Amino acid sequence: MTPLGPPQDGRKRRSDQGSVGYRPRQRICLLKGCEKPFHPRCPQQRYCSDACRREARRWRRWQAQRRYRATKNGRRQRRCQSCRYRRRVRESRSTADHAADRRREGKRPAKFFKKIPCSRPGCYELFAPHARSPCQRFCCSLCRRALWRVTEREARWRRRHRRDPVWRPPHRHPPGSS
Repeated sequence: MTPLGPPQDGRKRRSDQGSVGYRPRQRICLLKGCEKPFHPRCPQQRYCSDACRREARRWRRWQAQRRYRATKNGRRQRRCQSCRYRRRVRESRSTADHAADRRREGKRPAKFFKKIPCSRPGCYELFAPHARSPCQRFCCSLCRRALWRVTEREARWRRRHRRDPVWRPPHRHPPGSS
């Protein structure tokens, strides 16, 4: 016997059982400079387009390169690279006498290395952390809030979709209510 009327829970059913009726809310692209609203295709999507994803990947490589160059091995590699460059320049100068085209190389000011990059994807700003917050990771509050929004949303999603949910005591009504 077939039921008469709409289903009890009031949700619409799709004719094809294989498709999922999930459409997450509109969100803002995390990449600094883009920040366009978009509808994500999957729950953990952070960027609105392939171009934004590529730019975020480029930014991550830039961050990794900065971190590597700050290590002992990275500094040694960079010194060797500079020596090779100077040798090439000397050789090219000896073949073509360009005395007027002498570019000077030198050390950057010490304060340059005290600045750190912002942790928001796509933000290439270098800033000096404040003395009272030496662990500062963001150049401004807008960058901090943007990344906070994304990490909080992803943490909520992980908590909801955990395979072994944490046991919680049953909900208790306040005294005096039935």
